[in-house]
Amino acid sequence: MKEYAWFAWLIVIPIAMGIISGLLQPAKKKRNRNRRKRPTKTMSKKTSTLPSRTSKSCRSDEVILTLALDQLNGVEFERLLALYFRGQGYQVHEVGVGGNDGGVDLVVVDKRGERTSVQAKCYADHNFVPVQTVRELVAAKRNHNCILSLLITTSDLTKPAKAEAEKFKVDYWHGGIIEQKLRAWGKWQPIKSRRA
Repeated sequence: MKEYAWFAWLIVIPIAMGIISGLLQPAKKKRNRNRRKRPTKTMSKKTSTLPSRTSKSCRSDEVILTLALDQLNGVEFERLLALYFRGQGYQVHEVGVGGNDGGVDLVVVDKRGERTSVQAKCYADHNFVPVQTVRELVAAKRNHNCILSLLITTSDLTKPAKAEAEKFKVDYWHGGIIEQKLRAWGKWQPIKSRRA
């Protein structure tokens, strides 16, 4: 009889463990389902905030060509640069208009077919472009099959950003250079500038 009792326990224990495991399993699935839903809710929140970020108004090209750099918002600055590069004979692809650009706002293609990724940063004079922006541009240029990269800002780069740009051969135009290039182009004629 003791032999049968031992044999019965060998059967009862695995069955009991299976039942307990089965009871606990749906609880795990519910937790996983809730975990899956949380990122979806977060994504929908991010998606709902994107239109306000990308819906900055962009005045007409004629108006943009009469505004000083400090009177432009980011979208308008990108548009001004697109007009400038087209005026210089480049083919221009506006890939990141108004944010959510992944590090590249414009892809400009010269007559030889060389592609350059351009990141535009319309900042106030006291806000400098951080090193992270340079790193994003370096990584993003590969996604657009670009050989060269150019960072254009209305202000300047931080010292670490300049060092990173030199290291990865990222050309950059700060506020003074871009203003000089736009004036030499001739189509950009700001009526009133707050800068001297």
